[in-house]
Amino acid sequence: MQRYEVVAIVLADLNEDDLNALIERIQNIITERKGVIAKLDKWGKRHLAYEIKKQRDGYYFLIDFAGDGAIVNEIERNCKIDDRVIKFMTIRKEGATTAEGIEQEAAAAEAKRAQAKADAEAAAAEGKTVNQIERGPREARPHARKNYNKEESTTKGE
Repeated sequence: MQRYEVVAIVLADLNEDDLNALIERIQNIITERKGVIAKLDKWGKRHLAYEIKKQRDGYYFLIDFAGDGAIVNEIERNCKIDDRVIKFMTIRKEGATTAEGIEQEAAAAEAKRAQAKADAEAAAAEGKTVNQIERGPREARPHARKNYNKEESTTKGE
């Protein structure tokens, strides 16, 4: 088993049911061929950097899974023939390749998300935002620019 990620861009004007059906079809391909899904992220609707197939916006999603090369071939074949898929990319990545390792990784990621959510709720109850908590004091941060006096700066007219 190898570890793979599939990132796909689909038409932005798809309704939620069609989008879920498309994602579910890819998940079924993985599970029917004895693959294991580690993560599914819906990144949402975003503006494309350049026009692809006369589309300026697209809906992005990522599926992280472990499986064989036959699974990747079938997913890519389905994406090529589906007109709703604007672009897709599959990469092989390093990581746990056993079902148990992936399940442990998914459980650890879920625990981390739950902890971050609990921290954010606790911070909101205290009246602080998460960004204020993570930042250090102003003196500890490096200064981005130098302050000049009027005597130090010269103008073009002088």
